[in-house]
Amino acid sequence: LGELFVFLFFGVVAVCGTYYVQTLALTPPVATASVAVGALITAILVVNNYRDLETDRRAGKRTLAVRLGRRGTQIEYAALFVVAYVVPPVLWLAMQMSPLVLAPWLTLPLAVRLVRTLAAATDGPTLNKTLAGTAQAGLFFSLLLAAGIVLGTFLG
Repeated sequence: LGELFVFLFFGVVAVCGTYYVQTLALTPPVATASVAVGALITAILVVNNYRDLETDRRAGKRTLAVRLGRRGTQIEYAALFVVAYVVPPVLWLAMQMSPLVLAPWLTLPLAVRLVRTLAAATDGPTLNKTLAGTAQAGLFFSLLLAAGIVLGTFLG
């Protein structure tokens, strides 16, 4: 349930709630964008749980990573990035937003590197770097998405 809680409350609720408080409205593009943010925030938790998988298993914790195992958690991590990177083209094509919403795709090489690193990592220091990199990827993606939305609105 940790992943679901993080996705909903640190992604969807945070983004939609912030937008609603400022505009007193909620739009499909905002809700769609919140899915990308939620997926990337959740990926941070996934890396953390992946790093702690063996100690959590020995301690009797039942995190999703413990239940899915290493390979399943690697797939979950990659899937969260896929979800995030599908959002900009959806905003552009399905919701007729400016192509500037595709700006987060500039971070795709970082995301690919992180997914590959997680799949190969076996040591704590590498996973700690992957954790930090995941947070950076989420930040850069989100900033570029917001910039693309704002600039696209003003530049037509």
